[in-house]
Amino acid sequence: MNPPKTDARRHHDPEVRGFASDNYAGAHPEVLAALALANGGHQVAYGEDEYTENLQRVIRSHFGSGAEAFPVFNGTGANVVALQAVTDRWGAVICAESAHINVDEGGAPERMGGLKLLTVPTPDGKLTPDLIDRQAYGWDDEHRAMPQVVSITQSTELGTLYTPDEIRAICEHAHAHGMKVHLDGSRIANAAASLDVPMRTFTNAVGVDLLSLGGTKNGALFGEAVVVLNQDAVRHMKHLRKLSMQLASKMRFVSVQLEALLAKDLWLRNARHSNAMAQRLAEGVRAVHGVEILYPVQANAVFARLPHEVSERLQKRFRFYFWDEAAGDVRWMCAFDTTEDDVDAFVAALKEEMARQAPPGMHRYAVT
Repeated sequence: MNPPKTDARRHHDPEVRGFASDNYAGAHPEVLAALALANGGHQVAYGEDEYTENLQRVIRSHFGSGAEAFPVFNGTGANVVALQAVTDRWGAVICAESAHINVDEGGAPERMGGLKLLTVPTPDGKLTPDLIDRQAYGWDDEHRAMPQVVSITQSTELGTLYTPDEIRAICEHAHAHGMKVHLDGSRIANAAASLDVPMRTFTNAVGVDLLSLGGTKNGALFGEAVVVLNQDAVRHMKHLRKLSMQLASKMRFVSVQLEALLAKDLWLRNARHSNAMAQRLAEGVRAVHGVEILYPVQANAVFARLPHEVSERLQKRFRFYFWDEAAGDVRWMCAFDTTEDDVDAFVAALKEEMARQAPPGMHRYAVT
């Protein structure tokens, strides 16, 4: 049978890759093959399909017999649904000031989820019991939103990692205060690959109550999941998912992507590769005089500080974002499809642009 014809045209150069975000990458070929496999015929809508049922078995193989997955469209949706499930209308969530739920979700947890974020400045994107205590008070004060959840991110927005013992300490501290623990795992695969442990080692095994499981940044076309690890901690997940407009009618196409990633080792292969490319990038950058790497490179992100005008010129050659434009801080992300040649070309371009930069106190003059 010949493949179906289409009038669609390619509007981009598939050989062009940048370092702006792992969301820029396309879908992994194995994920696309799984989508094609799930297509055709009829399957029951809204999650009563065979693929979503099998996804539950796959999730339990990673997170234990009590785990339950609720596929959703995107990461912000996963976080909002998850946090709603463990807060009352008067509840609040303690998180790092740099957390995605605070900085990059357009106010959705507060405006759509109806909850209050209580943020804490952190030097490396990581909360600790002592830092949590800066906001963990006032449970009986009707004038203050009630702290009910601690939300951590693994890997963090700054590319750093919690050890399993660090998460265990957070969970024990939070639970002692009657709070639940949510883990934003949009890059959980990168964390597990870097720590070289199963995902359960730093989630349900150490007391995390529920997590947002990422797929898009690790090779999926779209789709994440809320994974409930502690059934006693969560209420009315299926109703909240629908209420939050995150219930897919053709859910098999979300579920089969997560199955393709998680049933075997695709999730781990992809994460190991993107982590390795970030390490290669960091090694190359360290050799460039005048460029400072800001945080330990523990996952697939490299944060650096360099002259603003160098970054602007470099952005014309490769896509990436400023992290703190005033300070000259940038973020470079590697993806599952980043190649060694991509990294080496970027480092070479960085060296060229830095070489054009005048030393402090000197000026370059045009030669006429």
